[in-house]
Amino acid sequence: MLEFMKILKIATRQSPLALWQAEYIRARLQELHPDLTVELVKFVTQGDKILDTPLAKIGGKGLFVKELEAALLDGRADLAVHSMKDVPMALPEGLTLAVICEREDPLDAFVSNQFEKFADLPQGAKVGTSSLRRKSQILKQRPDLQIIDLRGNVGTRLAKLDDGQYDAIILASAGLKRLGLSERIRHCLAPDISLPAVGQGALGLECRAADQDVLALIQPLLHEETDVCVRAERAFNAYLEGGCQVPIAGYATLQNGQIHIEGRVGSPDGQTLLRAELTDEASNAHQLGENLARNLLDQGAGELLKALY
Repeated sequence: MLEFMKILKIATRQSPLALWQAEYIRARLQELHPDLTVELVKFVTQGDKILDTPLAKIGGKGLFVKELEAALLDGRADLAVHSMKDVPMALPEGLTLAVICEREDPLDAFVSNQFEKFADLPQGAKVGTSSLRRKSQILKQRPDLQIIDLRGNVGTRLAKLDDGQYDAIILASAGLKRLGLSERIRHCLAPDISLPAVGQGALGLECRAADQDVLALIQPLLHEETDVCVRAERAFNAYLEGGCQVPIAGYATLQNGQIHIEGRVGSPDGQTLLRAELTDEASNAHQLGENLARNLLDQGAGELLKALY
């Protein structure tokens, strides 16, 4: 344990999933550094407060991290734990995404009380999701479905399903598994139906770029395979200049030193869904992500995204 740091403060949102993630990182850090005291500093973010409007209309998922980043910059906290799919592509000056932890299941989950499989949904069924990425891909497969906006934390979303407001909802498998709700997953949607969001299932640790103490404490939590895959995905997203709340999907896997990445950009109505995939050496992860973005831009992705902004 480093002599110079005795207390580490983690900034976290107050949703059950955010608290699980912060508690998980606290436990890992205290395991590694038994003399370290880790405290949670809890915040309610703008994204948690505004629940009656689709995220795409109020600034996207960056709303979930701004308050946490402000706390890092002014010293109220030393570390923020994020779901990587919520982290904007550009970070404030002075902060760094220092560590990406091992990925949980990256796939989307089909959750329904009435239907076993996505393919079982009848014509015109009501499907809840707040994600334009999911909406675009699902409507491409099933243009007959009614996609209805669904906001709130995991428990709230499940309660709305149980209340009969939807025939099915689509959630991230990782969040359900972390909260001990795996039994609610009927099945995971195969990537050909719904390719995951950039960074989905991975946790990221953000801190002050110049804070060597914190950087040294969290470094052992870095998972190299997840790190290289997520950084390729984020390079892809950043090159497209896409935020977190646009119909962009990107998912990379690593095998035998080779990284394979697939990307999609769609229109929210599912009429258009552009696809591309590439493979290269893991050492070229960033370049590979950018090359994938260029491929989709050549297919017309820029025009699709411009229409949303």
